[in-house]
Amino acid sequence: MKHPLLRFFMLLLAGWPTWSLAQALTPTQPNRLELPLQAYASDVYVQTLAEDSSVVLLVNDEKNGTMRRQISFQKFDRQLRPVWSLPLEVAPEYDFLQLCAEGSMVYALFQSEYTPDHLWVVSLDAHDGILHSGAFETKISRTIYEAKALGGNLFVTTMVENHLTVMLLNLRAGTHQFLPAVYETLPTQFTFLADSVTKRAKFVMSQSNGQKTRLQVKQLSADGKLLKSEFVQAESERGLITAQISPGDSAANLLTGTYTLRDSRYSQGIFAADLSAGTTPTGVRKSLRFYDFLNLKHFLDFMQPARAARVRERGQRLKESARQMRHHYHLLMHDLEPFEDGYVLVGEVYFPTSQNISNYGSYYARSFSPYYSNGYVPSYYPNLNTQNNSANGYMASQAIVCGFDRNGMLLWDNAFVLKEVRQANLVETVRLRPLADGKRFVMAYLKEEELHYKVIDRSNASPNDLVVPIATSPQPDSKEKLIDTNQEGLLTWYGSRFLAYGYQHVRAPHGPGRDVFFLNTIAFE
Repeated sequence: MKHPLLRFFMLLLAGWPTWSLAQALTPTQPNRLELPLQAYASDVYVQTLAEDSSVVLLVNDEKNGTMRRQISFQKFDRQLRPVWSLPLEVAPEYDFLQLCAEGSMVYALFQSEYTPDHLWVVSLDAHDGILHSGAFETKISRTIYEAKALGGNLFVTTMVENHLTVMLLNLRAGTHQFLPAVYETLPTQFTFLADSVTKRAKFVMSQSNGQKTRLQVKQLSADGKLLKSEFVQAESERGLITAQISPGDSAANLLTGTYTLRDSRYSQGIFAADLSAGTTPTGVRKSLRFYDFLNLKHFLDFMQPARAARVRERGQRLKESARQMRHHYHLLMHDLEPFEDGYVLVGEVYFPTSQNISNYGSYYARSFSPYYSNGYVPSYYPNLNTQNNSANGYMASQAIVCGFDRNGMLLWDNAFVLKEVRQANLVETVRLRPLADGKRFVMAYLKEEELHYKVIDRSNASPNDLVVPIATSPQPDSKEKLIDTNQEGLLTWYGSRFLAYGYQHVRAPHGPGRDVFFLNTIAFE
């Protein structure tokens, strides 16, 4: 009896550090900012700046229920203390579209309500609070999907004659041009990285002949010149659906994404390719590696264990008969993040909810919303002609995270099971930040009044149900109570910190309640 019991306790202790560390890692909320704003009479857009770990807000407030807008830029330091506030005069015809940033520069893009080909861009030097603005008459541009800053210019994705293209706004010269290097027939899936290290705009676009799907990768300079174009395709029945390209050194480009088996609506697994490794005589990448979802250790964590076991058993039976299980998953992929001597990829598994609405209406609803409070529109342009795009919402079941080396070898995987996360638009739900030890991550998302999070330590198991309430005060003994939270969101910030935001109604123990727009620091330190 003695030896078996001793072995049992040794095994228990061996597994204890992983779980105890994860459970003990509780975030603090050292700083909170409140603006006396109501959701029905204001809009607030949030931009974090890596340059000095500050925050810039674009605040659109209608005082006392009037229709006259009072718009301002407001800057706060890393402790959420006010730095300055600048009023911004915006003509009534212009509606706000998006914020983006590069270094200390913040850019706000507006579009005319009456003449959609008229754009107006405000440039803010957040370091000293200097404003510049310029108008652009693009003549043929209509729907705007996304804007990113690179080299002092704005790359704006838009649709022209049923083609997805990119418009370059030269803010110094006050000129614009449509870039012929990017002109994709719809439907397409499309990702776009503004690489601040190499000063390149990197585009990955899907192309299909009706049976197979391949990817085309294009790299442009900061002034819109085509530097490199190449195709990535697979042999046999696999088709490549969508992908993200690594940031940084252009000599070591890693491409990771999802692949399919015949049906381009659904992902079968993850692929990775080192673009510097060359191709075969038939044009296939020598470095292409494929990882079926069933080969990932944690992909089925969102299922009950018994169901996951049945799925894996069925997959094994099919494999033994030289067949493959066909999956029906959709993945929304995040930008690749550098980690150690490789990269980390996050992908959110989501399911559309069907509704009898037009494909165009669904597409437009997903591509633009006035409540992207972080100024972000996803670099993802779904296939307009497929069944799954007639959706009025999306539910994310989990987020997978995969670690790759620089050559595309999968080193580990993990998953964060989400709790009935539903979104009206196809946008990123979870955020990822490294911990101070440089070996682990925290994945988190905000849902109503609570922050849900998980510690990611490579493939090691850890709790999926860690949660803390959003504090209404840095004081831990506060008796205030949150009654309602809406338009909430979470941004990555600096170090191991996140920034939570949204509108809240807070009830004080004595006296009246208050309506506020809040910012909370979430620190894992």
